[in-house]
Order: sequence, then structure tokens, then C-alpha cells
Amino acid sequence: MLSYLSEFEHYFGPLRLLRYISVRTVLGAGTSLFIGFIIGPWLIARFRALKFGQHYDDDRTGDLAQRFDKKNTPTMGGLIIFISVFTGTVLWATPNVWVFVALFVYTVLTAAGWRDDYLKVVHGNRDGISSGEKIAWQSLATLVALAVLLWHPDSAMKIRELWVPFFKTAVISYMPWWLLLVLIYLWIVGFSNAINLTDGLDGLAVGCTISVALVFGIMAYVAGNIKFAEYLLTSYVPGAGELTVLCGALIGACMAFLWYNSHPAEVFMGDTGSLALGGLIGVMAFMIHQPITLVIVGGVFVMEALSVIMQVGWFKYTRRRGGVGQRLFLMAPIHHHFQKLGWPETKVVLRFWVLSLGFALAGLATLKIR
Repeated sequence: MLSYLSEFEHYFGPLRLLRYISVRTVLGAGTSLFIGFIIGPWLIARFRALKFGQHYDDDRTGDLAQRFDKKNTPTMGGLIIFISVFTGTVLWATPNVWVFVALFVYTVLTAAGWRDDYLKVVHGNRDGISSGEKIAWQSLATLVALAVLLWHPDSAMKIRELWVPFFKTAVISYMPWWLLLVLIYLWIVGFSNAINLTDGLDGLAVGCTISVALVFGIMAYVAGNIKFAEYLLTSYVPGAGELTVLCGALIGACMAFLWYNSHPAEVFMGDTGSLALGGLIGVMAFMIHQPITLVIVGGVFVMEALSVIMQVGWFKYTRRRGGVGQRLFLMAPIHHHFQKLGWPETKVVLRFWVLSLGFALAGLATLKIR
């Protein structure tokens, strides 16, 4: 919104800097960081006063929760990230269809996650919303987002292209709507659940999100710049560069949240944060034509989700075969496996951050390898 101030540069010359995405990205990150630091302590205090913390012991993680004194830590901290990201993006990004769809998906899934957390911490319902209701929220976000993208002239044709790493042109230049619907839905749902599973240790999910947002901010900038896109042989998506500002705001918000979520955590993001962040990253990956790259860049999230799938699958298979189910890991998601091995929580988190940075750099390298 404030980007339009550049039109008044004849009154004040420095306003012309607001024409540059790079400048507005820095301003968006700074704004989100500032807002996060301002509202963080207030919201955490409110959550504590309202007793918005987990008051029960989960059968699977109760021993670890007690060991690290997490039982009554406030949740719903994803609101800190949401308010910061939304404000930073609205203020500094030039409105277009790409920004609107990203913020819409983020808002819908934040609402779904908040309702899930509310049922857990206020009504003592350890399961939160039902799987059917969660699917309904995710389906709503996907259907409306896809409808807007297929209807708007700036995105109607570009969104139908399917690009994969290492190829110089689109693998599919015109996807049918049903295939596009299936793929976007899988990415939104898949990464919503993957980040949700990763959010089990202080600072783990939000730290990995920062590295993913940094890489996708670069990729969004490349996608929206015709010269860079032509040089790197990637897809040029007019207007998608504004998603760089959103990614900058996301980085700033996550940094502010990490300040309060670092060990020992003063607040958890809860489903309010994890479900929404996964959906936001998933839909952005499609809009800048980097969906497969997200599997590489978000390698930690994929690893966490696969560990649960493998654990459940192997347990059911061995139980059918021999009557007694066996486990591949001491506990899933896999970060709990390393805790069970005796690793301190901070060591697990830092090592997963290192892995996340490695995956992010590997994904970034695909821009050049064509």
C-alpha cells in the first residue's frame, strides 16, 4: 500500500526508492520484526492470563513435555506471526492477485488453526477440530484460491504451467483445472501437516521456516524479474516479485517469534501458526512455479512427515504379519527419536536447522542447474 507513495517522488525524491522490491522487502521485514517484538509480550501475557496453555499430558509426548517443562506454556503464538506478516505485507507490497491469494490462504488456515487450538486449550478437547472439519477448511482455501487464479487475467494462463527443477521449459504448458486442483490441494495440505508435525521442539519449526522463506523470497524475485528469469531459464511470472515482500515480512515475523519461542519457549505457535505457514508456503511455491523445489528446500518438513508415515505404515504392516507391531523409530516425528536417544533438545534443534539450511542451499542451486 505504501508503495504508491513513490508516485509523489517529485515532492520528496527519496520516495522513488519505494519502486524497488528489494527496498520494500527490507522495510516489510523490518516492520514485521518490529510489530512482532511489540505485540509478542502483550499477547503472551494475555495467553497466560487466559490460561491458553496445554493442560493435559499427551500419551505420546507427555513424558517429554514434563521433562522439558512445557506443560503449561501458552499456545496460539501463531497469531504473533500472522499479525506481523499481514501488516508488513499490506503496508509494503503492491496489491495484485498473487499477494491476495497468498494472504487469503494464510488467513483461512490461521482461522482453522486458531479454532483447533481454542478447542484444545479452552474446552480441553485434546483432538481439536475433527479431521473432516480440517479438510473442509483446507478445501475452502484451495478452491477459492484456485478459482481466483483461474479467473484473474494476470494469472489465468501462468498458473496452468508446471515447472520442475533442471528443465529449461515447462514440463506441462497447460494443465487441466482438475490436475491443478489436485496438485495445489496436495501441496497446501501436505505442507500444512508437515510443518504441524515439525512443531514439536522449541524453535524448530519457525527456524526451519526462516530458511525456506529466505530461499523462496529469492525465487519469487527471480520469477518476477524478466531479465533474471531469462538468464536463469526459469519461468517469468509478471507481478510475482511482490511475493518477495511477503517472504521478507515472513522472515521478520518468524525472527521476532523465535525470540520468544527459543528454548525454553515462552510461547508455542500451535496449529494457529503451523497449519497456516505450511499452506502459505505451499501455495506460494505453485504461484512462482517452484512446487517440486519446495520438496527440496523444505526437506526437514518432508523428512518429519515421512518419518510419521513410515512409522505408522511399518507398525501396521508388522502387526498384520506377526500380531505385534514394530516401530522403525523410537518415536515419531523423527525429532522425538533423537530426544529418546538422549540428545538435548537444543542439540536436536540446532542440527535440524543446519539440515534445513543445507536443503535450502540445495534448492537454491537448482535455479542455475538447467
